[in-house]
Amino acid sequence: MRVAGAAKLVVAVAVFLLTFYVISQVFEIKMDASLGNLFARSALDSTARSTKPPRYKCGISKACPEKHFAFKMASGAANVVGPKICLEDNVLMSGVKNNVGRGINVALVNGKTGEVLDTKYFDMWGGDVAPFIEFLKTIQDGTVVLMATYDDGATKLNDEARRLIAELGSTSITTLGFRDNWVFCGGKGIKTKSPFEQHIKNNKDTNKYEGWPEVVEMEGCIPQKQD
Repeated sequence: MRVAGAAKLVVAVAVFLLTFYVISQVFEIKMDASLGNLFARSALDSTARSTKPPRYKCGISKACPEKHFAFKMASGAANVVGPKICLEDNVLMSGVKNNVGRGINVALVNGKTGEVLDTKYFDMWGGDVAPFIEFLKTIQDGTVVLMATYDDGATKLNDEARRLIAELGSTSITTLGFRDNWVFCGGKGIKTKSPFEQHIKNNKDTNKYEGWPEVVEMEGCIPQKQD
């Protein structure tokens, strides 16, 4: 009887040890698999982060060099969505900021520091061109001037207003017409014509909207004024 009892004990211990061994092996395999999955996910996350395209100021397509201001702007869309002007990741004018309106929208910026000096819009359909002319005459040398049309920016423009804008570096201002879309970046005291200008004519055969051309957009890097 004692021998039989001892044999049963030995068998029970052996079964227990075998069971423990099997469980430990299965657990170890699962742990290895879990750790493997964890490292794989970490590697994938790291790869995704490294391949994510960088974001540049104002959402422009490439970084600006040193001593340049990044800008991006868009004209209005018909008479529904207002224009938008962004400089150095700072939205200067937009419908969201509620500081845009029908006509020509203007932002003035210090050419050395990038500081916003003023933002205004002038109604060139139902307004008077005289306040716009006086405003243009007060712009100081070294000021960066950004302009964008909304709805109609040309009906009330006269030769004097066009001349003053041309002196800021604009080429298209002489032909800007009723409901044309136009964006421009120039400066007071500029010696050449600005490379930053886009203009789409109002043409019933090519207009994207009924009575208005498509939105015109522009981005670039403005050289910082040096002493």
